[in-house]
Amino acid sequence: MHPELLRTHLQGLNRRGALALAGKAMAAGAVGSMIGGCSTEAPPGAGQPAGQAPPPPPPGDPTQFIDVPFNYDDIPAWVPGPYGPGDQRGALNNINPEKVAKALELARGAAVKTYNLGEQMFNGFPAFITTPPRTYEQRLTVTGYEPGDRFRAEGGILQSTTGLGDNKASVHEERFAASQVGQFPPLATTYQIGCQLDGLGHLGAGELFYNGFRGPEIARGWGLGGLGGETVGPIITRGVLLDVLGVKLARNDRSALGPPAKNGRPVMANNYRITIADIEDAMEFGKIAAVEPGDAVLFRTGWNQLLASRDPDEMKRWNAVAPQGNGLPGIYLAEARYLAARRPAIIASDTWALEVLGNEVNSPAANGGRTILFPVHQDLLMRFGIRIGESYVVDGPAEDKKYLFTFIVTPQYAQGATCGNTPPAALVAI
Repeated sequence: MHPELLRTHLQGLNRRGALALAGKAMAAGAVGSMIGGCSTEAPPGAGQPAGQAPPPPPPGDPTQFIDVPFNYDDIPAWVPGPYGPGDQRGALNNINPEKVAKALELARGAAVKTYNLGEQMFNGFPAFITTPPRTYEQRLTVTGYEPGDRFRAEGGILQSTTGLGDNKASVHEERFAASQVGQFPPLATTYQIGCQLDGLGHLGAGELFYNGFRGPEIARGWGLGGLGGETVGPIITRGVLLDVLGVKLARNDRSALGPPAKNGRPVMANNYRITIADIEDAMEFGKIAAVEPGDAVLFRTGWNQLLASRDPDEMKRWNAVAPQGNGLPGIYLAEARYLAARRPAIIASDTWALEVLGNEVNSPAANGGRTILFPVHQDLLMRFGIRIGESYVVDGPAEDKKYLFTFIVTPQYAQGATCGNTPPAALVAI
């Protein structure tokens, strides 16, 4: 998520420009040897002991496919969260030792092929333009509420006390760079760039974040004092690939496709909304019986192909809020809640936002005249404790028709980090 500067850019834009910018301101032995000596136990903060029966569904009714942001009056009913008071891991609690063992069975074979699902980082990698820019002295940035005195005393960076949009989206991000202690600039690097897994403390509503954690209480100058990167741990689970692009190509449905990338590869149309019907079609296409608790659900749209040529115009198209950007494909609230009802641990995409941007559903006209920014992030992270993966490259498994696999990612073990940008891996038997 890259939210800074949205308010400045939204002012004075025409409707089309506003829609565009509202985008992102937002074998088995081999496997055993690879993970040998590494614990998959949940770190402190887990609310679900191993072997305990799964908790009841999250509060509310996520099966109501109504494309409206949540009602702020309902927030008190969301606490405690679905995994108990004090929990900081959310739906990751569904990944217990038995779940890991079943996931590793998907990689059992005489030989195992490993796919790197992450983008290769390179000089000039496109990212949302921010101040300070995204380019190791870590500092926390806050948007959307007034942090406490400790945050300021420790060198925290306040972007704005005003939340993004009428849904009051608030944002935590880190900034860090090589500099001497006490010399904060330049602070340009962040884990919120490229292939990343958003943490539960990344985006909220005003002062409120997942499970009742409040921004002024957890914001420190150096990072998050709760819901930080240290609460995640290694993730090994079942990966589920929803190849929406593959379905459209197989059906020759060109209406869902945009101009191909400069390398000739197909790309879904910018601002295409992936529907519940698309999700179910992709499940049938991949012979996926069901999305199960603890799964990592990954969408394929082909959007990552826009980075292959390193062409500046292609990278502007990739970045929906760049001057030539006008949206990107993804899910919206109905689809997010459809999946949330099945309690996956992660929902990810090969785009940089997961949710659709620049679509009519993002317009004020569709939201009672209000500007609603990143409501899918609010629902998944804040309400359901489901982490969001961005810029996950899934072409390899898709081309080999591997729609179920062992999914592995080890986000940075960084205290107070708002996300981790280590690339995940998919393991399948060959």
